[in-house]
Amino acid sequence: MADGTPAKLTVTSKTFENNTTMPQSTLFEGFGVGGGNRSPHIAWSGAPPETKSYAIVLHDPDAPTGTGFFHWVAFDIPATVTELPEDAGGGGGGGVPSSFKHGHTDFGTAKYGGPAPPPGHGPHHYNFHVYALDVPSIGADASTTAALLRFMMIGHVVGEGVLTGIYER
Repeated sequence: MADGTPAKLTVTSKTFENNTTMPQSTLFEGFGVGGGNRSPHIAWSGAPPETKSYAIVLHDPDAPTGTGFFHWVAFDIPATVTELPEDAGGGGGGGVPSSFKHGHTDFGTAKYGGPAPPPGHGPHHYNFHVYALDVPSIGADASTTAALLRFMMIGHVVGEGVLTGIYER
């Protein structure tokens, strides 16, 4: 970290393994997908001692939009938390810390939105980026988009890692 390079976090899930197909429970409920729209269990390790909070951004770079598609924006996860249960992104609060906040996704909501690629478009990669931050709160709210959150995190990322799920229809 002395050179400014963020530490590498290890990101895992009990719901699916890295670079494997995401289960029906995690898929979007809508657009003809018919999933459960439950965020997967997600866990991480390897954060440096200066970590004060975490943020999660779920991005599909394969979406045919020119910029991809942001499915989940979450932040202000305390440094003492190193995993989230299934459906933590549902906004119901079950098993998540009180400081946990959701930002604005490309679905137009402030909660998890599962995979929903266009039929016949091929496999899409759903990258769960976990960031360790050196501040307890990034100062964002429910209107904060993934792009704005990433801008707000400049100079505060002390660790990062990614878990990738795949889905096509």
